[in-house]
Amino acid sequence: MPLMGSFYVGASGLQNSQNALNATAHNLSNVDTTGYTRQQVQLSSKFYHTLSINPKAVNNKQVGMGVNFSRIKQVRDYFLDKTYRKESGRSMFYEVSSEVIEEVESRFGEMDDESFQTTIEDFLYAIDELVKDPANSVNHGLLVQRASEFISRAASVYDGLSAYQNNLNIQVKKQVDNINLYGKQLLALNDAIRAIEAGGVEHANDLRDARNQILDELAALTDIRYDEDMYGNVWVQIEGVDFVKGGTCYEIGLDLDPATGFYTPFWPQNADYRILADGTKKYIIDGAEVFNLKREISSDMNTDIGGLKSMLLARGNHRANYTDINGDYDSISQSIIMNIQAEFDQLVHNVVTKVNDVLAKAAGVEQGDLELEDGSTLKNVKYCKADPDGYMRLSDGSPIQLFSKSTTDGYTKVTGKDGNEYWVYNEEDPAQVNTLYTCGNMMIHPELMQEPAILGFRLTEGSEDKATAEALKAIFEEEIYTLNPNVKKKTTLMEYYNDLISQISVTGDVQRSIYEDQINTVENVFNAREQVVGVSSDEELSNMIRFQNAYNAASRYINVISEMLEHILTTLGR
Repeated sequence: MPLMGSFYVGASGLQNSQNALNATAHNLSNVDTTGYTRQQVQLSSKFYHTLSINPKAVNNKQVGMGVNFSRIKQVRDYFLDKTYRKESGRSMFYEVSSEVIEEVESRFGEMDDESFQTTIEDFLYAIDELVKDPANSVNHGLLVQRASEFISRAASVYDGLSAYQNNLNIQVKKQVDNINLYGKQLLALNDAIRAIEAGGVEHANDLRDARNQILDELAALTDIRYDEDMYGNVWVQIEGVDFVKGGTCYEIGLDLDPATGFYTPFWPQNADYRILADGTKKYIIDGAEVFNLKREISSDMNTDIGGLKSMLLARGNHRANYTDINGDYDSISQSIIMNIQAEFDQLVHNVVTKVNDVLAKAAGVEQGDLELEDGSTLKNVKYCKADPDGYMRLSDGSPIQLFSKSTTDGYTKVTGKDGNEYWVYNEEDPAQVNTLYTCGNMMIHPELMQEPAILGFRLTEGSEDKATAEALKAIFEEEIYTLNPNVKKKTTLMEYYNDLISQISVTGDVQRSIYEDQINTVENVFNAREQVVGVSSDEELSNMIRFQNAYNAASRYINVISEMLEHILTTLGR
């Protein structure tokens, strides 16, 4: 090989050792940078100079001309990336669920001095005192006071759950906004990477790091699928629907429910719409929702991935009440907050209506058909004759209700066929929330608040009404209640509440246990991925020494060739 040609080998050694040193320095400077991927210099052989061809030899006689700088590549493992992103999404799902359960537990105050159980016990204590001395006005005042505290505390717990729903709703909007922002950033990074790598020489590794970091963040929020096309563009699907594809980001829309204020993420490109008078679009999102929240949550089916989905499930789609228990229970069973709202409201509803029923029976309310003066007949209604001086009656002659509805009346006055006035009980209508005895629609009747003694508990002949007081106590001793249709165990009202709290506690333990296991899984996968993509300062420092020695060797090699040439020229020149 000619001496002049030997310079090519030395020069390539210098250049590529310098490139390797630059890559190593870049790695060291980003050792603590989040999302940074370790880079390596990839070299390839330069062309070979053939000196002779011998068919009988194993190889031709060739002289290499050194090495070429091929590229600086990222060291990543596609399968570890995919596993990490799926498991981090599952971890976020159970993290949100655990946080929601902890918040629900705090709303009931079972860890504090002001637990709701104390409120129930105080109300039951007032009834016990009433049983001992039914005609005592002090006991009447205590009963009304404890009843007021009961519905006030119940409303506070229910409102707390509703407020947390609102908080989750705000978080849903923020997360959707973040997802859409990530989509736009992915488009911008796709364009930048494609522009840099179009020549086939440079590789936009730092931009690819930024893109991979976005994919990591996106995977924690929702279930994604992704891949890279031949041009360097990343396409992304969310829940099986295109999100980023080609040069378009299909942003997620938010449908606002005017009744609840809850947001529902949907795909505008898959939704029908109509144009309103002001020119805006009104979307019909049925079938275009991003998440199918009716599917069973299961790790086997990968339906438990993504913090956003967990938020939507926990929040639910409305304020649940006791009617959801015996209605379409499956529609609320997977929502932590809605399920607790419905079961808690059922407890309060049972207490309220049972107490009112006992007092109504004492007031003479009966059930049957009532003929009205206009000739019509009310079928199978609860009613009684208006009698201001009657037992357990208010000043207008209506039966006393310890618990009244805030928005509608408990009874309606009508005139019967016989010319007498009657009070007819207004049945609850599940389709109209203002007709229900629910946590947010109750109060103590103002007359009772001003004068609890009108309860009397003294019959017309003057004797104490122990039977009614005993009936009030029996309400809390009957084993006729169940938490929900999936629970067969019959309980008393007090046991019902204990079962409700136990259910919350067990659910919390399960969610936390799954979350802790998932944390370990994510950490293991993350560590395995870091073994590939992470920067080890010790390894990089050893590489720096190696490449520095290679650089020095190439430099020494050039010096030797230079001295040889100088010696030859000097000798020949003489």
